[in-house]
Amino acid sequence: MTSKNSGLVIRGSRNIFTVKREEEGGAEFECRIKGKVLKGVEGFYNPLAPGDRVVFEPDAAGDGTGLILGLEPRRNLLTRFNQKGQAPQLLAANVDIVLCVTTPVSPPFRPRFLDRALVQGEIAGIPAVIICNKYDLSEDDPDVEERLEDFSRIGYQVLRVSAKTGEGMDAFRNLVQNRVSALLGQSGVGKSSLVNALVPGRNIRVGAINEKYDRGTHTTTMSFLEAIPGLGDSGTYIIDTPGIRRFVPHGITGDELIHYMREFAPLAGTCTYGHSCSHVTEPGCKIMEAVNAGVIHEDRYESFLRIRAELLEPSNE
Repeated sequence: MTSKNSGLVIRGSRNIFTVKREEEGGAEFECRIKGKVLKGVEGFYNPLAPGDRVVFEPDAAGDGTGLILGLEPRRNLLTRFNQKGQAPQLLAANVDIVLCVTTPVSPPFRPRFLDRALVQGEIAGIPAVIICNKYDLSEDDPDVEERLEDFSRIGYQVLRVSAKTGEGMDAFRNLVQNRVSALLGQSGVGKSSLVNALVPGRNIRVGAINEKYDRGTHTTTMSFLEAIPGLGDSGTYIIDTPGIRRFVPHGITGDELIHYMREFAPLAGTCTYGHSCSHVTEPGCKIMEAVNAGVIHEDRYESFLRIRAELLEPSNE
């Protein structure tokens, strides 16, 4: 084997990871984990994610393969609970911002997915921005606008953009410039189209909408990191994650959820029954009072109850 190198994980599948060397021109290597067990990743559905930095050894034969020897310390991790594998799944690592992508139509606006994605951003300590793509198709639906305005009210930045027409894309470019961004959204919302709009000629495969069910088809089957050339002087990267139909947050218990929803957190522990309040039936519940007063949106409250119930299930703890 040749000398050790530092590398950036670009993508991975079936325990084979594409690693880009961070010196000597940035050559890419197809690497396996030495010994098949990597220290520090026990318990995860997948051991590495795009954005991870690793120590690896290229094969002496010079055939573009190598072995991953170790994982460098992570700043943060974007995860979700993989219900099929019954384990947390790594989506991206060392991220500066998470872009929660939705659409007003085609597929339909799904604010409860956004609620879950935003919770995961709060858990990871990664700033989150809502990107409403395909805004050229918007019909000024008052329900959509009400929810977007409510997300703004509670402190989240919202961008209304169209990868197709270019509407809002200058603001999108400014947002991602000199950052590592992770795109998070359901199938069909146009995550790959947003990357294509930033990299002319890249043409990442874009999926069509399933007309019967009005939802997207899975075209991105694994997370991958894309370098965005010519945008910023310190490196701009976007990690495109697979479309997720059902997002279950990972990293907290149901009782801790209240601390990770911005307008709920200040009320934690203030109910008559304190931290033991279920926020469903108890008299003196400050969360229910806030919903009745319009401080907490009714849909956000419903999301809170659903997520909390899922997190209290033993398999998700």
